[in-house]
Amino acid sequence: MKKKKATLPRIRIPAKASIDKTHDLLKSLNLHTVCQEAGCPNRWECFSDNTATFLILGDICTRNCKFCGVTTGTPPPPDPGEPERIAEAAEKLGLKYVVVTTVTRDDLPDGGAEQFVKIICAIRKKIPNAGIEVLTSDFDGNVEALEKVLSEKPAVFNHNVETVERLTPLLRSKASYLRSLAVLNHAAKFAPDIPTKSGLMVGVGETEEEVRKTLEDLRKVNCKIITIGQYLAPSENHYPVVEFIPEETFELYKKIAEELGFSAVASGALVRSSYHASQCYEKAVN
Repeated sequence: MKKKKATLPRIRIPAKASIDKTHDLLKSLNLHTVCQEAGCPNRWECFSDNTATFLILGDICTRNCKFCGVTTGTPPPPDPGEPERIAEAAEKLGLKYVVVTTVTRDDLPDGGAEQFVKIICAIRKKIPNAGIEVLTSDFDGNVEALEKVLSEKPAVFNHNVETVERLTPLLRSKASYLRSLAVLNHAAKFAPDIPTKSGLMVGVGETEEEVRKTLEDLRKVNCKIITIGQYLAPSENHYPVVEFIPEETFELYKKIAEELGFSAVASGALVRSSYHASQCYEKAVN
C-alpha cells in the first residue's frame, strides 16, 4: 500500500489561564513533566484539563536516544521530597488517574524502581482511589527492579518499544528490542492482573509490514494496550522525520491492532504514550 503525503492535524491551544494553572502549580512544587521535557504536542490540551504526566528522578537522562528531547548527562541523586510533592500536585489538580514516567537512570542500582514505589505509595496516601499508571525504562534488564514496581499493583504497566526492531539500534541508546519485549513479557506473567501497555512511533522509516510484525510481537507477550503516533523531531540535531503518516494509515494500524486482540488502541498523528491514558485503561479492563 503506497503512503500518501500527510501533514499534522491542527493543534488547538486552549485559554491561557487554564494552562497557567497547571504550569504554575508544577513550577511551584519543582516538578518535571514529560509533557514539557519531551515537547509533547498535546501538552496544552492536557494542562488545560488539569492533567500532566509526571517525570520523576529529575530531567536528565543517562541515555541519549536520537528521537528524544530530554536532556542527557549525569543526573543528580533521587530527590527524597519528590514523592510527596507529586502526590500533593496530583491532589491539587484533582486527578483521578495519575501517570508517572521517568528518565532512564542506568546510574542507579535498581534503575529508580524504589522511587516509583515511594511515589505510588505517596499518591495512594493522598488519593486512595486514584488509578496509577507507570511508564518505566527497561531497568537495564534488572528483573528484581521490575518486580519491585509491579508488586505495588499499578493500574497499568507501560514500557515503550518505541520503534520497529530494525530501527531500534539506530534510534534507541543502549536499548534492545528483544529486551523491551522481555520486560513486557515478564510483567504480564508476574502480574497477570495488571494490563501491560506499549507505544510505537511511526514516520522514522519503518514499513507497514514492520509495524504489523511489531504489533504481532507485542501481542505474543500479552501486551494489551498500544499507542501509535507520529514521530516529531525535537530539534534539528535529532533524528529527522522521514515522512508524515496519513490518517488512513493510522486507521489501518488501529484495525490491525484490534484484529490482533489488543484491548485498547490509540492510533493517530498526535497520539503519545500517555494521551487519554485513563480512557485506554477503562477500555482495557471493561
